[in-house]
Amino acid sequence: MIRNYIKVAIRNLLRQKGFSFINIFGLALGISCTALIGMWVNDELSYDKFHNGYGQIYRITATLPELKVHAAVSSAPLALAFKSEIPEVEEAVRITGYNRDLMQVGDAKFEEKAIIFADSNFFRVFTFPFIKGDPERALQNPEGIVITEEMAMKYFGTTDAVDKTIRKNSKDDFTVTGVIANIPDNSHLQFDFVQPMRYLARTNNDLKNNVWDNFNYYTYLKLNDKVQPSALADLEKKMVAIYKKNETVLKVGFVLQPLAKVHLYSNFLADIPGHGNAQNVYIFMIVAVFILVVACLNFMNLATARAARRAKEVGLRKVVGAVRPHLMGQFLAESLVVALLSLVLALLIIYIVLPYFNTLGGKNLAFDITNIQLVAGLLGITTITGLLAGSYPAFYLSGFVPATVLKGNFKAGGSGSLFRNTMVVIQFAVSISLIVGTTIVYRQLNYIQKLNLGFDKENLLYVRMTGELWSKYDALRASLGNNRYTSQYSFISDLPTTSSGATISVEWKGKDPNTQPLFFNTAIDENFEEVFKVTFLEGHGYGEDGKADSVNIIVNEAALKTMDMPLESAVGTRIKVWGRERTIIGVVKDFNFKPVQEAIGPMFLNRNTWGGFAIIRTLPGETENTIKALGQICKEMNPNYPFEYSFVDQDIANLYKAEQRLGNLFNIFAVLAIVISCLGLYGLSAYLAERRTRELGIRKVLGASGFQLVYLLSATFTRPILIATVIAVPVAWYGMSRWLDGFAYHITIDWMIFVIAFLSALVIAWLTVSFESIKAATTNPVNSLRSE
Repeated sequence: MIRNYIKVAIRNLLRQKGFSFINIFGLALGISCTALIGMWVNDELSYDKFHNGYGQIYRITATLPELKVHAAVSSAPLALAFKSEIPEVEEAVRITGYNRDLMQVGDAKFEEKAIIFADSNFFRVFTFPFIKGDPERALQNPEGIVITEEMAMKYFGTTDAVDKTIRKNSKDDFTVTGVIANIPDNSHLQFDFVQPMRYLARTNNDLKNNVWDNFNYYTYLKLNDKVQPSALADLEKKMVAIYKKNETVLKVGFVLQPLAKVHLYSNFLADIPGHGNAQNVYIFMIVAVFILVVACLNFMNLATARAARRAKEVGLRKVVGAVRPHLMGQFLAESLVVALLSLVLALLIIYIVLPYFNTLGGKNLAFDITNIQLVAGLLGITTITGLLAGSYPAFYLSGFVPATVLKGNFKAGGSGSLFRNTMVVIQFAVSISLIVGTTIVYRQLNYIQKLNLGFDKENLLYVRMTGELWSKYDALRASLGNNRYTSQYSFISDLPTTSSGATISVEWKGKDPNTQPLFFNTAIDENFEEVFKVTFLEGHGYGEDGKADSVNIIVNEAALKTMDMPLESAVGTRIKVWGRERTIIGVVKDFNFKPVQEAIGPMFLNRNTWGGFAIIRTLPGETENTIKALGQICKEMNPNYPFEYSFVDQDIANLYKAEQRLGNLFNIFAVLAIVISCLGLYGLSAYLAERRTRELGIRKVLGASGFQLVYLLSATFTRPILIATVIAVPVAWYGMSRWLDGFAYHITIDWMIFVIAFLSALVIAWLTVSFESIKAATTNPVNSLRSE
């Protein structure tokens, strides 16, 4: 019986090639889109789950409850204190953020950007497989270093690198104690080198003196397997109690963040860069379902639209003994055959477009046909799609009454027409929602690009103060000032894209002793105003004498609001910063030192006398010459380090990569949803034009013009699209409003966006059906009526 079902299914597909192509291609697009999004989502959800016992690993995050400030960092003594005083804690490990250092083996010399320090039990908590070396002893020796397989091949040409030497910053030698496999892409920790925390403890004040109120480390706990998620709140209370015993001034709370949630739920202060966004994952999951639904609706719509052609077949089958379950099996088998053929085409589409999808999505996904999980997922999607797409046609077609259809009294109207219109409404509601989403994402990105950040981000070239540039600070200032291409320079401790230094150690007259507002801070020099083109509302910037300015301070508008201090009387007021009295000499207009997802907070700008970054404002049209001049200066003063530069505006653009990817993927999937909808609409228009051949012929004989006939057929789809717009508007408005809420500064949703989306959908629909409408309208009525 199954064999017969398949035979009949193939015959029907070959008999109606045009409709078969529309069904197969539409479903293939739906399956391939769903599969690609599914692979992307699965990758996002898989982060850090390769670690053994990942469910018991948590990151300690710190909060300032009264300010609703949440930071990813914690203080140095926490790990050891929690390990010794909380029995549920099996392991506690600290790591630093990423460091940049010059690494050298022989003549191979590179400035590396992914170096971390970690406690000796790092590899007991995290599962990073060792190729060479002993994970238990790898971080015991302070002069040891663990490297990845990629770095071993880069510097030594082999993974057999244990006991070999790497020189750091042209002065310190370290012995390779282990080589680990390359860090998986789905790890929130991405590093190339691990050094022992014991080495850093020789010079770092936080580690040497167990400083409780300085938050600079990422701390992870591995709890015993008896701890349930419901017990985390009690553990957090214990942590607060331990902290209060050792630090009585700072009011801090702690939250244990599950390791598996670090990647998607980590929009915290001073966090490790490179995290994802859970909201984007949910958006694409919904888009995947929508696109698959649109593809299924196409199949169902076209199958019910052509019901009249198969009515006699159903009637004859029933007369000769076929029962409804057999007929339903026949139609479901046909839909499964279409779905399987679509899967084959979808596999080809996925194979072709995956490299481009990886580029747009910022991933390194691989399509491995031997991956059982992937194949099972695709087969599952295909089977479900086939059954869903064929379910309504199976119920609908198998319910025909033989006596009615064999007498020729069957008409494919009524409920079938209502169903078809409903399907068109749903399809275009999805398409219009995606058009609205695409438009809003594009407008928000455009808004970000044109937003006045409070400083001029264009033409700002910078280099890091690495190597000997630190010790040649005064000489570097002189060299930059004497060259016309680099004479507009400034030294700043943090870039506007990475400013994360913050403190509660700010006191002023009238401050409520029970409050602890957080002030961000950046060190600037006397050229900051000229180079960054910020605006001073009152007072002035720093002068040439750095020593004299060490007792002065500059604040922003938000700081004045926090201190409830009038602008007119701010200059000259004395405040206490880090326990030292400072005099406010200037108030700078608020500028964005954070991504626009975050509101501008209170900030003070202290005097920079040591470096950080050298920022140069290039002369108009002289960018290349400025780069060459700066490169020459750095080569002369810092010969051991490669010259690396970047631009502030590029870094700012990189802050919104996730949003840019969201916009790009939205564009693609919106277009695909529209294409799939139009495929079905074209097939439906061809069917309706065919069904109304006699009516059109009579109308033409009676004097109807070609335009009137085209309008008659095209107008059939105007009402469903209008209804689709009514449905799509509140759904799209709600979804995109929630997305925009993630930005402190964002556009307002304009009603014109929905008008444009409606008109776009309407024009696309009219253009889609116009070919068959014009073809039907221009047919000779004599031929139309003769054939009837």
